[in-house]
Amino acid sequence: MFTLTEIIADYTLADFLHDLALIGIAYGYVLITILIPVYLKKKNIISKFHARKIVHLFAGLVVLSVPFFILPLHAVFIALSLTIVTYFSSKDSSVKQLQDLYESIGEEAEEKAGRLEGPFYYSISITILIAIFVVLAPDRLYFPICGILIMIISDTFASVFGKKYGKVIVNIAYTGTKRTLEGSLTFFVSAFLLCFSAFYFFGLFNPVNQHELTYNLVFAYALVTALAGTLVELFSPSTIDDLTVPIAATMVIYTLSLVT
Repeated sequence: MFTLTEIIADYTLADFLHDLALIGIAYGYVLITILIPVYLKKKNIISKFHARKIVHLFAGLVVLSVPFFILPLHAVFIALSLTIVTYFSSKDSSVKQLQDLYESIGEEAEEKAGRLEGPFYYSISITILIAIFVVLAPDRLYFPICGILIMIISDTFASVFGKKYGKVIVNIAYTGTKRTLEGSLTFFVSAFLLCFSAFYFFGLFNPVNQHELTYNLVFAYALVTALAGTLVELFSPSTIDDLTVPIAATMVIYTLSLVT
């Protein structure tokens, strides 16, 4: 196990240039994944629902770059800057681009607040998780990556699939939205596949600078993370599930890893 202090102590100019290039790629990628759906929505090529889901699905995938930073602290600043952008994206923003972002991907549940609550929670959960693990466990970044991936992809798949094919309604009043059994099953299956892939790639196949896992741990961690994420998503209010799902799922599996 290595610590953030040890990484900083060994950090060189070559390492900084490597990370600087990766920072540029990360920001460029996120900018593209936001600007394209916003443009398509303004041209009425896609709906607000689909614009939001495209941003939700693709922007957060930048988290996959985190283990490749030599000093992963840079990833925390990237996440924090995007959190600030979403916080100030509102219908009353004095910055036209931030107002356009709200108008393009804001949903009905956010109209009262007048700001992007879901994307803000989405961004802040990424920032919190990456910051915690960069500081406390920089060699186990696959844990927050898995929690974030299921928020990004499984939540999107469950929403789209549930709206289109959902028949069995799971109506939990305080959540603010109707979930479906089909949507929750989609969430679980996709979450398991995502977590298995992430744990396998970063923990077994190509650990880079991460603590290695066994195949049995990869399978067990994926199963527990997927189940935890599914249950939390089912019982979370729709406006904050982007915060509760990744943090709860990540902390459940990380805590389990400490006692196994």
